[in-house]
Amino acid sequence: MQMPEPNAAVMARKSAVVEALRAALPADAVIDDDTETRAYDCDALTAYACRPLAVTLPRTTEEVAAVLRICHAEGVPVIPRGSGTGLAGGALPTADSVVLGVARMNQVLETDYADRVIRVQTGRTNLSVTGAVEADGFFYAPDPSSQLACAIAGNIAMNSGGAHCLKYGVTTNNLLGVTIVTMAGEILEIGGPYADAAGLDLLGVICGSEGQLGVVTEATLRILPKPEGARPILLAFDSAEVAGDCVFDIIKSGVLPVAIEFMDKPIIHLTENFVGAGYPLDAEALLIVEVEGSDAEIDEALGRVKAVAARHNPMEMRESTGPEQSAAIWKGRKAAFGATGQVADYLCMDGTVPISALPKVLVGTAELAKAAGLGVANVFHAGDGNMHPLILFNANDPAELAKAEKLGADILLLCVEAGGCLTGEHGVGVEKRDLMDRQYAPEDLDAQMSVKDVFDPDWLLNPAKVFPIYASASRREGRRDAAA
Repeated sequence: MQMPEPNAAVMARKSAVVEALRAALPADAVIDDDTETRAYDCDALTAYACRPLAVTLPRTTEEVAAVLRICHAEGVPVIPRGSGTGLAGGALPTADSVVLGVARMNQVLETDYADRVIRVQTGRTNLSVTGAVEADGFFYAPDPSSQLACAIAGNIAMNSGGAHCLKYGVTTNNLLGVTIVTMAGEILEIGGPYADAAGLDLLGVICGSEGQLGVVTEATLRILPKPEGARPILLAFDSAEVAGDCVFDIIKSGVLPVAIEFMDKPIIHLTENFVGAGYPLDAEALLIVEVEGSDAEIDEALGRVKAVAARHNPMEMRESTGPEQSAAIWKGRKAAFGATGQVADYLCMDGTVPISALPKVLVGTAELAKAAGLGVANVFHAGDGNMHPLILFNANDPAELAKAEKLGADILLLCVEAGGCLTGEHGVGVEKRDLMDRQYAPEDLDAQMSVKDVFDPDWLLNPAKVFPIYASASRREGRRDAAA
């Protein structure tokens, strides 16, 4: 869906703003050509697109501050952007906005193995952080499915996780400090290369704030020694509900796998046709459970996992016998989104539920999909209850898009009703903003918006995101009236 194009008033402002940006930045750091800005008109939620007024691609924190000072003075909204892999429309521009992309800010600034930290510019991709330290026996734990492309900036904005978050946590558990630039162009240092900073936990406020409070340009991250080894086991079941029960019982048993991934029958078939991982096609659902440690520790942990799984009568238990089989077990899971995209357009939802509610929510999701007349394939991080139902539809049919969006909202509300929440790692963005008042009371939303008031009084950073439109519009007008 194409968003409104710039009107005459916006275009009249454009030349002055672009001229000021060009005076402050290197020549190649400002893009205002209509064709070139189209590359930044959406993120991975491609159902919505809007060309921005201009795009800036700074290389340093000081250049970021310069962009923000200019836009603040001109009253121009700014859309922070990492790699554009977000699935909730968090980097969707408005027609009167300047996109501030950090992709060129990709340097490693400092590595300290003694204290197990690395400081990077936030345009660096997730996987390349591990790439910078793996030769010395370390790794960066958060591993979103898009880790080859996604930027640390976006990971911080959305508090991203990944398959291994069950053991290692999500971004907030691995983030120690940030350099952040406010909308007024002020550069702040929050946290640092230590476990706990003094004072208020502002780092916890910033991580997951979706570009609403400032632009994070540098990050101090926790790095960990690589484990001695890892081994997965594939568990196949004749019922998705039974597989969900098995997840709950594995966690309840006290075993802490590094990952528990869930795939239902539709996604099993899609991935098998795509990459031929050797998954059992007669299974209704399968789990991939991986544990880490020494050989003895792995044997003991997988022995307990198999004992728990046996109580649920699995159709198959396939424990890896070596690197080649481990890769085969993970092959389909890692290819799930690409496999789905080969056969249909899809909306990838992101809701989180208590582990005990997984069976109930899986049944409810299937019932909602049947009533909507759309297909849904489930693949998700079962260990922490972070569900990712893929809603299959035809993007060229506006009626089907509307139907898919309605189904997505119903599934997310089902998650909330089950005691969960609207997002686990994709963020709210534009996709879920109008559902926020279904999870939060007006007082809760007001408290959250009050934090934005402090960091961004004019509400210029990433507008029309996270909060329901009626609430954020009212807030912006109220602040302007008070200032006047």
